[in-house]
This record gives sequence, C-alpha cells and structure tokens, in this order.
Amino acid sequence: MAEYLAFHYLEPRSLFPKGRPVPLGIRNFPAACATLLLSEARRRKVRGRRALDLGCAVGRSSFELARKVPEVVGIDFSKAFIAAAKKLASAGVLSFRLKEEGPLTRPVRASAPPSKIRKRVRFQTGDALRLPELGTFDLLLAANLLDRVNDPKMLLQKVLPVLVRPRGLLLLTSPYTWSKEFTPQARWLKNSFPALCKLLSPHFRLLRRQDLPFLLREHRRKFQLTFADATLWLRH
Repeated sequence: MAEYLAFHYLEPRSLFPKGRPVPLGIRNFPAACATLLLSEARRRKVRGRRALDLGCAVGRSSFELARKVPEVVGIDFSKAFIAAAKKLASAGVLSFRLKEEGPLTRPVRASAPPSKIRKRVRFQTGDALRLPELGTFDLLLAANLLDRVNDPKMLLQKVLPVLVRPRGLLLLTSPYTWSKEFTPQARWLKNSFPALCKLLSPHFRLLRRQDLPFLLREHRRKFQLTFADATLWLRH
C-alpha cells in the first residue's frame, strides 16, 4: 500500500536520494496521465462532463481529472486501494510510512486536492470486466490495466467501447507486462500494440502514441523504471 500511495501522491524528486536528479525528467505518473487526457480533450474541444478512471488504484488520477471534470468515477478491484482513496476523498490527507531500508521507515503524508474538487469524485470497488451500469463517459482513463485483467480482448472489444460516448476520448497505458498471476497465458496479446490496434479500431481511431515512463520506489536506494505505452483514442 505504501508503495502505491508514494507512487500516486509523492513527486519523484522527493523519493530520490538528496541531490540526485530524476532520470529522464520523469513526472508523477498518475498526474501525467490525467494531464495528457485533459490536454487532448481541450485540443479536441471535447466537453468533459463525466470521466471514468478504470483501475484507479489509490485515486490520484481521479482527483486530477476532477480539477476539470464535474463528475469522476474511480473504480478498482482492490478493496484496500478504494478504502485508501475514500479516506483521501473524505479527509484530504492520509499519513503512511515509507520504507527506507530494512525495517526502517519514515512518516510521510499523501494530500488530495481541496474539498470542492474531491466532492466531484466517487470511488467504488469493481471488476473492470463485470461492471454495473455506469452510463457513458466523455473521458476514460485505463492506466496500466490491460495486462492486469483476466481477459484483455474482452476489455478492448466489449467493455471500453460501451463506456465511451461517440467523440469521447480513451487514454490507455500499459507496459505489457503479461503475467499468469493476472491473465491466463493463452489470453496474452501477442505483439501487444498491433494487437490492441486491431481490437480497438472498429470503435476508436488512434490519435497519438508516446512512451510514458514511471518510477516505482521499493526503498530509498532501489527503484524500478518502466516505460508504459500510452495511446490516445477517439471514439467513432
């Protein structure tokens, strides 16, 4: 939990050893995802009234989307993640301990936006492949979700097209880290980017593609560098 709270609510420069520059100018990943989606909406003149953060984890992207969108729904399969996101939504802050070395930790605090922004977000637990009736959304973010669901083809072909309204925007990010823990091997996408393009193209048009790097901190001297493939799509 602490690793995810740090990933969402602390800036990379505050996680690195003092005086060390952040490689590649990496920014906070959940905030960067929201910024990318909102920027494209502004460029395309998409009026974002409703946004869905599918696989929202502990909620940073949901809060960032709510700075510009009146209604945001954040959904994650993890009850613990949603409980943390709800605490942040109600209190605005959440204290936790960040691992330093071995058993050593230090106290830190996650901070959410002001109350008027937090009130625009509703968090709930849910399975991305078995969602309740939610209606359609102008903006949908699915950050690093694709390789964490049981059936990625179902997500791309049947779930996402139903959730995004015509002329709405989808931001999909994934490092394509396929694992039997989450997805049966027979359902892994082979050569992931061309495969997802084929599966999404009946319903969406690809607008842009870029690498979106991020850092996960294990402790103060160990980090994992990952390059998510970020693709932005326009619903037909």
